[in-house]
Amino acid sequence: MSRRASLPGAAELFRTTSGPEPAPAPPPGHPGVGAVPPVDEPGTPAVQSVHSVGSGRSVRSTRRVRSVNDRAPSGRERHEEKITVYCSPEELLDLETARLRLRGEHGMAVDRGRLVREAIAIVLADLESKGESSTLVRKLRES
Repeated sequence: MSRRASLPGAAELFRTTSGPEPAPAPPPGHPGVGAVPPVDEPGTPAVQSVHSVGSGRSVRSTRRVRSVNDRAPSGRERHEEKITVYCSPEELLDLETARLRLRGEHGMAVDRGRLVREAIAIVLADLESKGESSTLVRKLRES
């Protein structure tokens, strides 16, 4: 006799206990780098359909399309996309110092992610409006 315990599978542990079994949701696909997001009609942003996946989470089945003039940061919402950015210890300290300064001097409790998203929105808006003479182009040319 085996000494290994027999445990129930994930399907048994996470099954619904009332009503008929729902059909499994299709896995969210990743369009890949350089993919063009779907657009319903020219000039209108794509409609975001949301469906439930597993334990109460919801996932967009279409990507949000933002017009050129809609450069506002996403703010406080759930984000499904993630990137990893490597920075020096000094840059991380500067970011954390800015976060603490916003909290102490301006009464704004923001996390580092939101601070970075706001900064990205500002830089991209500057690039869009000024183009060749934007701060981003100038800084990248210097490095």
